[in-house]
Amino acid sequence: MLDLVVIDYGAGNLPNVVRAFTALGCSPRVSSTPREVGEARALVLPGVGAAGQIMRSLNDLCLVEAIQRYVADGRPFLGVCMGMQVLMDSSEEDGGQQCLGVFSGPVRRLEVELKVPHMGWNAVAQTGAHPMWDGIPDGSYFYFVHSYVARPNDPRVKVGTTDYDGPFASALARDNVFGTQFHPEKSGSIGLQLYRNFLTWASSSSLR
Repeated sequence: MLDLVVIDYGAGNLPNVVRAFTALGCSPRVSSTPREVGEARALVLPGVGAAGQIMRSLNDLCLVEAIQRYVADGRPFLGVCMGMQVLMDSSEEDGGQQCLGVFSGPVRRLEVELKVPHMGWNAVAQTGAHPMWDGIPDGSYFYFVHSYVARPNDPRVKVGTTDYDGPFASALARDNVFGTQFHPEKSGSIGLQLYRNFLTWASSSSLR
């Protein structure tokens, strides 16, 4: 069975993420220790909250370098919502925060005429091919709750975009890393399919 670790740093959506993977027949380990993160075969960073709180928690738990080493080692990684945002270089939230630096570019507040936070169901256009999209129709609806968005410097890492008074990156991918601005665990059967795809992708020989 795939050794999947879900990082516990106090994220509010952690139980729902764990339940989603459990429903798919996986038994994820929940951990907040650098050793277990470093030993994982597949790693998920969930996220609800603000960049400052999340980065403080990851630093306090000595998980920043553990996550960076894990990603650099080429093993499969999934970041969800704030778990994707903190993969960027920095966030302007909470007065400015240094983040994990997996993707180059900042996280900026949504500057739109519509209500912020962006909350509810919205379509994701698949702008790049990826195994994580297997069995998921282009334009499928996922559930969002956020006020900030990633602005990657390299447009090639954007594999999903969503329109909310203008387009923003709703899925990022490069090599062994995939991130979603939306919450698959709150997105019904389509969200479960994406998590199922992560298990399949993580188990593939190309990522070993």
